[in-house]
Amino acid sequence: MSGRVFNAGQGPASPFAVPNLITLARLLLVPVFVWMLVADGGQDGALRWVAAVIFITGIATDSLDGYLARSRDLVTDLGKLLDPIADKALTGAAFVTLSVLGELPWWVTIVILVREIGITVWRLVEARRVVLPAGRGGKAKTLMQAIALSAALLPLWSLVGEPMHWINTALMAIAFVLTVVSGADYLWQAYRPRRATKGNS
Repeated sequence: MSGRVFNAGQGPASPFAVPNLITLARLLLVPVFVWMLVADGGQDGALRWVAAVIFITGIATDSLDGYLARSRDLVTDLGKLLDPIADKALTGAAFVTLSVLGELPWWVTIVILVREIGITVWRLVEARRVVLPAGRGGKAKTLMQAIALSAALLPLWSLVGEPMHWINTALMAIAFVLTVVSGADYLWQAYRPRRATKGNS
């Protein structure tokens, strides 16, 4: 378990490097976030606000741990495994809990989860043959999901009024479209080399 924890330099990074600890903390916050959101029961009280802050903090630290890992050469196999799990767990929990509370149609959540889980598993399988980096569509999808979920979780309608519901619907619609389109693009990018190979054989 030896290795570098935070300092940049020579030698291997420790599994307990700071970026990994941040990722692990984000993962451990998921059940706390879900409990607070469910315990609030749609009352838009203090628990709802705290749950939203936990989600936003978790989303923000995704960029932080990635930056620290790359800039200080603290990238580890454990971090590569935990980071996407923590991301999908946090956003997936938010989608599911909003649907449980009746604030988001289940079909939206199901389509998004099928896309997210399916593409993640597919990329892991395909990684043995070819690594497909996250494209602009995937990055835009991730950002839009973060914005839409943050807006949906924060009970701003209690301050702004009914127009906030319209804004939330528009944001979620954009996130949904980007999720589906970016998923289709990943599949197309994988299909093109295979089609070219068959055409040249």
